[in-house]
Amino acid sequence: MDSFLLRSRERARRAGTLPRADVTLDIKLSTLRDLAQHVSTRGKQDWALADVHDIEAFLAAQPKNRPRRLQITRQFFRFAKSHKMILIDPTDGLSAKAPKGFIGKALTLDQQRHLFQRWTTDPAVHPHEALLGVLALLHGASSSEVRHLRLDDINPADRAIRLGQRPRPAPLDPVSWTTVQRCVAHRETQRTGNPHLMVTKGTKAGRNPASAAYVSHVLDPAGISPRMRRSTRLIDLVNTMDTKLVAAAFGMHSEGVMIYLADHVDPGRLPGRSAVDRPT
Repeated sequence: MDSFLLRSRERARRAGTLPRADVTLDIKLSTLRDLAQHVSTRGKQDWALADVHDIEAFLAAQPKNRPRRLQITRQFFRFAKSHKMILIDPTDGLSAKAPKGFIGKALTLDQQRHLFQRWTTDPAVHPHEALLGVLALLHGASSSEVRHLRLDDINPADRAIRLGQRPRPAPLDPVSWTTVQRCVAHRETQRTGNPHLMVTKGTKAGRNPASAAYVSHVLDPAGISPRMRRSTRLIDLVNTMDTKLVAAAFGMHSEGVMIYLADHVDPGRLPGRSAVDRPT
């Protein structure tokens, strides 16, 4: 394939058309290398054995690069078919547009238990990490909702807080309330007039919320991303409750909630199935 690409570039130069740059060739060959490794790890040592499921799995690994990777893969399999390496092109019928749905990662139950213990029992954990982690894990709070949380959003009488655009205050369980109070105590040691609960060295002299860059790295010591722990909560809620109720409770558009809905239905939730009929 590399020789074919180099010969094609030489023909373009002689014809006076725009030849491919070195970086373009490098991207193509790197993508084909990754494709070969992917197919090999699936137990297939011949290109003729690759099917559409192999290609879909390869494209799903980097959804943002799907159009470019699909284009390169199509070019390769057209080359392979013309050279009698394969009989059927596995990229036929594939679309460059990624299918709608959740494509991120979620935490397992064991990971959630470990993180919950870390944020609720380890005094060495920074209050900001514990605040963001607990509110996301238990209440599905986003990074933006936590960084914009102000002191006047906290209702001590009802033990509730206002989060972002949610229509009603979110009632807190004892663990979440303790985490919020710990962050309040940490804020008081900074002697700041900033109205936000999460105050940093760069914001304690002003009134702006903590920067998005700071919040995006708060959970780095725990080894997870802020989006992962929020997605875990939303996946659980959307697949066990009415999606419209979840959207209303979180102040989200219904389209934004639907991507977390699984693409299958638990047979036990279908009408007409009794408890004894449900699979064990």
